[in-house]
Amino acid sequence: MKHFFLLTLAILGGYFVSAQNFTRQDTLRGSITPEREWWDLNYYHLKVEVDPNNEFISGSNTVRYQVLKPSNILQIDLQEPMQIASVTQDGKKLDFTSEGAAHFIELNKKQRPGDFNQIEIEYSGHPRKAVRAPWDGGFSWKQDENGNPFVATSCQRLGASVWWPNKDHMYDEVDSMRISVTVPKNLMDVSNGKLEKVEEIGNQKTFHWFVSNPINNYGVNVNIGNYVHFGEKYEGEKGFLDLDYYVLPENLEKAKEQFKQTRMMLDAFEHWFGPYPFYEDGFKLVEVPYLGMEHQSSVTYGNGYQNGYLGRDLSGSGWGLKFDFIIIHEAGHEWFANNITYKDIADMWIHEGFTAYSENLYLDYHFGPKAASEYVIGTRANIQNDRPIIGPYHVNKSGSGDMYYKGANILHTLRQLIEDDALWRQALRGLNSEFYHQTVTTKQIEDYLSEKTGKDLSAFFDQYLRTTMIPKLEFKLEGNSITYHYINVVTDFDMPIRLFVDGKEYWLFPNNNWKTEHLEGEELIFDDNFYIEIEKI
Repeated sequence: MKHFFLLTLAILGGYFVSAQNFTRQDTLRGSITPEREWWDLNYYHLKVEVDPNNEFISGSNTVRYQVLKPSNILQIDLQEPMQIASVTQDGKKLDFTSEGAAHFIELNKKQRPGDFNQIEIEYSGHPRKAVRAPWDGGFSWKQDENGNPFVATSCQRLGASVWWPNKDHMYDEVDSMRISVTVPKNLMDVSNGKLEKVEEIGNQKTFHWFVSNPINNYGVNVNIGNYVHFGEKYEGEKGFLDLDYYVLPENLEKAKEQFKQTRMMLDAFEHWFGPYPFYEDGFKLVEVPYLGMEHQSSVTYGNGYQNGYLGRDLSGSGWGLKFDFIIIHEAGHEWFANNITYKDIADMWIHEGFTAYSENLYLDYHFGPKAASEYVIGTRANIQNDRPIIGPYHVNKSGSGDMYYKGANILHTLRQLIEDDALWRQALRGLNSEFYHQTVTTKQIEDYLSEKTGKDLSAFFDQYLRTTMIPKLEFKLEGNSITYHYINVVTDFDMPIRLFVDGKEYWLFPNNNWKTEHLEGEELIFDDNFYIEIEKI
């Protein structure tokens, strides 16, 4: 759950800097290289044996792909200190060269367009240990209060290649995958998708999971512990959805109470966003030894079985204590991150802006529009306006942490411009239908919302996503007239705003030129649902 107000200044300093010199490794990680673009992912079978006592993993990944055009060099990513032991195709060992985390495999077999081929990569090592999961990710090697191993993975930004070999770029999601995890037999592994079977051999158990839907790399996870399980079924828009919960035994009763919010989450988000996108794979909440993360169909949870964010209301409005932040926020990512996924991390706001806004819509559904507005407006105190929300492309670098609550307030403001809540809901549901199980760009999202709302939103998004300027409305009153204009705006920014005069609704249509209008009344109140600054001069 990468909530940026939560990162604190130290974390912001660690991830986000105003200027950075990018390296060859940044390009290899963050761009669609020639060694990536000629083949399309079809299937993974990830096999991992986890040794908690030695903090060591070993295994293999079978990578099946479709050839798009001829080539004989294929890029696979795996970060140090993990090591590739061998790569084979059709039982024959292949040569490869390594450049940091990028490994270039030399294929002997002719790669003919349309063919499906596969390679198998064997690997092992002591994976990077998470320093402050999930923000500084890797493996979290912990113990529960009874001394049992309690292990989990998290790897957004850092990349899934921190612990398993894959095509580590978001633009190409694998169509389906199996995850087979071997652990000591007194423990359980919970990963993505549906559990197919459990095999016990000697003092070990292997848990075989199958993901039938496309999944992004960082969404793949391993969670190992002395879990107990309970579950239920949810009757949703696409039928019955399996809800499964895996928690430590000492937290079972607390979980049974706190996780009742899962059904409330689904009620709200299926209303606003459309059907849960992964009915075939079910929905799980899995207790982990860190705060939590949006792993697809296997959402991880570490919020202490309490409402708010570790018991705090991040909005200061009081409404943030009406829901468990991790359940609502991380599950919101099933629609925005796991269903609709950015192609390039520069557009990460598509994940975080819409999901931060989902907190607002959850409140709207269950507690009404006043609660929702007060909450999202309260979160403005967390906005830094340090850098644009959109980051640099092709180097695995996201934009400002403002993508969370500035992103939410951008969308809340857009809702005011549309006025028609039925149309706004239709647009949100339409996004999840139009881009179902797809990777997208910001431009695709902008163009879709402009088309569906019937408004040219290009200047609106340029203002809020690509600059740090907050539009400021300057105005002066002379008798019953108001004279007004915008400053701190991009060319063509002309967002209308709502105000109330003696309780009566009016609209102003400011741009960067002065305008004057006649208003009858004495008490003038600007609607604070619009994310702008207002100054009387």
